Amino acid sequence: SHKSAGKSTSLYAHTTKKSTMASSPCSSSQIKGWSPTNTLSELTAITPVDGRYRGRVNELAAYFSEFALIRYRVRVEVEYFIALCRLPVPPLRGVGNPDLYAKLRTIYALEELVGDVSGPGGTPLPAFGEEAAREIKATERVTNHDVKAVEYYVKRRLGEFGLAAHAEWVHFALTSQDVNNTAIPLLLREATAQSYLPALSTCVLEPLRDMVEKYADVAMLSRTHGQPATPTRLGKEIAVFVERIETQLRCTLPLLKFSAKFGGATGGLNAHLTAYPGEDWRKFANDFVCSQLGLDREQNTTQVGHYDNQAALFDMMRRVNVILLDLCKDFWTYISLEYFGQRITKGEVGSSTMPHKVNPIDFENAEGNLGLANALLSHLSSKLPISRLQRDLTDSTVWRSAGMPFAHTLLAFRSLQRGLSKLWLRSEVLTADLERNFVVVAEPVQTILRREGVQGAYEKLKDLTRTGERLNQDGLNAFVDTLDVSDQVKSELKAISPHTYIGYPAVLDPMPDLVALLCSSK
Repeated sequence: SHKSAGKSTSLYAHTTKKSTMASSPCSSSQIKGWSPTNTLSELTAITPVDGRYRGRVNELAAYFSEFALIRYRVRVEVEYFIALCRLPVPPLRGVGNPDLYAKLRTIYALEELVGDVSGPGGTPLPAFGEEAAREIKATERVTNHDVKAVEYYVKRRLGEFGLAAHAEWVHFALTSQDVNNTAIPLLLREATAQSYLPALSTCVLEPLRDMVEKYADVAMLSRTHGQPATPTRLGKEIAVFVERIETQLRCTLPLLKFSAKFGGATGGLNAHLTAYPGEDWRKFANDFVCSQLGLDREQNTTQVGHYDNQAALFDMMRRVNVILLDLCKDFWTYISLEYFGQRITKGEVGSSTMPHKVNPIDFENAEGNLGLANALLSHLSSKLPISRLQRDLTDSTVWRSAGMPFAHTLLAFRSLQRGLSKLWLRSEVLTADLERNFVVVAEPVQTILRREGVQGAYEKLKDLTRTGERLNQDGLNAFVDTLDVSDQVKSELKAISPHTYIGYPAVLDPMPDLVALLCSSK
């Protein structure tokens, strides 16, 4: 948990008094024996993300929790005040300096980021922790407005730096969405760079690439339409998924923009321009958003941001997840075919009634989480860019669930990592399957016969193989002996085997640095 100076407790570690709506037919107290509580735990959480699976996705709380959203809003308000000091607007002339800016940034810094900055007399400056977030939430219960509560908190904190007389410059000429639509792309960018992409690399791409190399020369019967088809290399089949995922990332990450809306109540910087008509507020806004915050600024907006660039991120994540759904189904099938065995975890149970069961639960868990993530990602990308006229509030309530698809996606990545790590190859099963389906050599045989100018080569092989009887090496040799071709060609045909007729090995480009690709979008 985040800590501030003094005592730190969980934001959720409290209970409420009995509901005054106990008589309502919708009240949970109508369920006999159930006592309403606000205490959040693995047992009381409504969603598994904050309950059963919380420990696996806890890192996302730094970006998508209520605490995180509050802190990112505080960050924007503080940075905006610093930008006004740097401009400066006339009343703030001479107020700012680098030492003051460093101290002001401790208002939103987490404890480990405070460093050597200190207050008057060398006293430590408190970091932004749960007590600070709790204060803002208490104010919100009075104001019924989340961003205004943040504004009041920052104003109060300015007094600690001797800046109470300048507190009215906090949130000067801004609307709430100037804060929200900068805080949100900031946290999305950092969640993508610091959590999503590293997890995709570590949990998925690196293990898959290892398997591509490990199984580069392993012959495997392929299946098209579920039926035996031309043999392939197991490593190449895994490389297909690596290439698909990395192609999406290479094509999309450099083009992603984390863009912010920063233009006042309806996007035209009206209030700024009215207060100081001689100032170039467009340049100020561009410098603040692009240089100071490291985002892109949307130039022509309503009260809300476009959300189109966020939709592009969600759509990229969804496409990657679709590829991983395909991968999960394939590995599930390979396990079902007994191409892979699964290492047994001592004490684990596969079935409550069938003691022998060792189920591919990690791939099934990943598949389920990927489906949930994609349902949410699809809604976010199709809903967020739509807002009635200059603004409605539907984006706010929808966006608050943006952490859910990230969480389900990370759960899937980690389930895949566990599933892949348990696999061991049953080489004898792959070999036997190729032998049992010797008929797949029909393709190379008829191809060589065509090369040699044999008329009706395809039809000859069709007649040989579509009899309902299994073809084996002896059957192939007998057929070859009837052909009117040279002895050299006959020897070539008899040497064909499903174990060696497996084509080229996979070729992959070097693994990309995904975070570097993302950063190249700036």
